[in-house]
Amino acid sequence: MCTDNDTNVTTVDPATDAAGDAATDAGSVAKVERDEVGKLVVHMTGLAKPIVDAKVVRYFPWSLPDAYISIRDDGREVIMLKTLDELDEVSRAIVVKELADKIFNPKILQVLQVKREFGISSISAVTDRGEIYFQFHGRDDVRLLSPTRALFRDVDGNTFELPDITETDAVTQKLLRRYF
Repeated sequence: MCTDNDTNVTTVDPATDAAGDAATDAGSVAKVERDEVGKLVVHMTGLAKPIVDAKVVRYFPWSLPDAYISIRDDGREVIMLKTLDELDEVSRAIVVKELADKIFNPKILQVLQVKREFGISSISAVTDRGEIYFQFHGRDDVRLLSPTRALFRDVDGNTFELPDITETDAVTQKLLRRYF
């Protein structure tokens, strides 16, 4: 891999970078499917063999969840999809399910109770995945994505999303107002 400092362009030398070879030769995703044991198989135009046990990763999971999706083989990016619309309907459904299964990202619909004790905040809430109870250290574990949207990271590293505080009931808004 080399970088042209004048034009700020990075090129890949296929002779020295195996991932560069795949990325250079592969044009686009022809089809995504699952094999008989459930592994993700990606067929690419320009590649003779499909990628078996491929991984999909979001570059911007919170701000652009349906854009900039990386398809990887053995930890190396083979292709980056600017949007899921680059895939046919069946392939897109498989990739969306794969991404949803990988990330536990419950969305907070209603907060039932907030307690603060000894520098730890505890929240009891209803999410799109059922009732939950989680604890976090305070303001440092709340990431504001917009004036009305936030992520709460609990003490175990799990993330809970509040998509829009203005869409919640008055009690939830009152209990969470201090974090916005």
